[in-house]
Amino acid sequence: MVPMPAYTKKVRAALSPEVAQVLKKLSSPQKIQDYLDTLSINFDPTGDLLSTKRVIKQQTAQCIEGALFAAASLAYHGGVPLLLDVQTIAEDEDHVVALFKRNGLWGAISKTNHGILRWRDPVYKTVRELAMSYFHEYYMHDGRKSMRTYSKPFDLRRYEPSFWVMSGESLEDVAYDLDIAPHFPAFPKKALRDLRRSSPLEIQMLEHVEWPRPKK
Repeated sequence: MVPMPAYTKKVRAALSPEVAQVLKKLSSPQKIQDYLDTLSINFDPTGDLLSTKRVIKQQTAQCIEGALFAAASLAYHGGVPLLLDVQTIAEDEDHVVALFKRNGLWGAISKTNHGILRWRDPVYKTVRELAMSYFHEYYMHDGRKSMRTYSKPFDLRRYEPSFWVMSGESLEDVAYDLDIAPHFPAFPKKALRDLRRSSPLEIQMLEHVEWPRPKK
C-alpha cells in the first residue's frame, strides 16, 4: 500500500466534517471538474476571495477560488496542490487553473463562465504546452490576443491547510503571492507584431456565458 503523503494528512486533519464529506467524494480530476461546473459564478463585487470551506458553504466560485478548491480536493486524495496563473494585458483579467498529472502528462481543472479557458485533458508533456493551449482562446472584444505570461507551477504546500482551505477570511495574500511568483513569457516580444486578431465568429463566443450576471 502506498503511504499517505504528509501534506494529505495535514489537509485531512484540518478539515471540518462538512468539508471532508464533500472532498472525499471528489476522487478524480474529472469528478472535481464536474462538481465545479455545478457552482454558480461568484460575482461578489467586494472581491472577497473565498477559501474551499466558503466555496462549499456559498456554492459559488470564480476562477482562482475554483482552482484553490480543485487543488484542495487533489491534495485530500494524495495529489500535489498546484496552481497555474495566466497573466494578460492590463485591459483583460488573469486566469488561474489547478494542475494535475496523469501518466506523466499534465492536465488542468478550470472554473470559468465562458465556453473557453476551460478543462484540459491530461495530454500535455510540459506545463508550457498546457499553458499555451489557452493562448488562442485569450482575446478581447476587439480581437486582440491578450495572454502574455504563465507562471511556474505554484505549490500551495507552502501554506498550512488551515489557512488556505479552511479560512473564513479573504485569501488575498495567496492571490498576491501567485501574482508575484515567477512567470514566463508566452512568446518573444518580436512576435507581438505578427499576432492576428481573433475573427468575428470567435469574438461572438465572448457573449455566451453559463451564469448571467445578476441585475443587482
